[in-house]
Amino acid sequence: MAHLFHHKEKKEESEYSNEYGSGYAEQTTVVEDDYEKYNKEEKSHKNKEHLGEMGALAAGAFALYEKHEAKKDPEHAHRHKIEEEIAAVAAVGSGGYAFHEHHEKKEAHKQAEEYDGGEKKHHGFFG
Repeated sequence: MAHLFHHKEKKEESEYSNEYGSGYAEQTTVVEDDYEKYNKEEKSHKNKEHLGEMGALAAGAFALYEKHEAKKDPEHAHRHKIEEEIAAVAAVGSGGYAFHEHHEKKEAHKQAEEYDGGEKKHHGFFG
C-alpha cells in the first residue's frame, strides 16, 4: 500500500528536496512478492467460503421455517411449499459456492507453499 507523507522538513535536512525545493516525502510504490499475494488470495477465499457457509445456513433455516409455516397455515400451504423449495435451492447453491471457495483456498495455500520453498508447516502433535 502506498502512502504519501505530508511532513514538512527543513530544506537542508530533507533527503527528498531537490533543486525545486519540494520538502515533501515522495510517494513510494510497494511491490509485494508472490508469497504475500498468495496469502492475501488465500485469506480472501477463506472469507468468501465463510460467507457461502453463512448463506447456506440462513437459506436452510428459512427453508425449515417455511416448511413449518406450510404445516401451520394450511390455507396458504402451497405458497409456503414453493418458498421452502426456493430457499432450499438457495441453500444448495450457497453451499456449492462455499465448497468452490474452499478448494480455491486450498489451491492458493499450495501455491504459497510452493513459492515459499515447498516446506509444509505441520501444526499437529505427530508432524
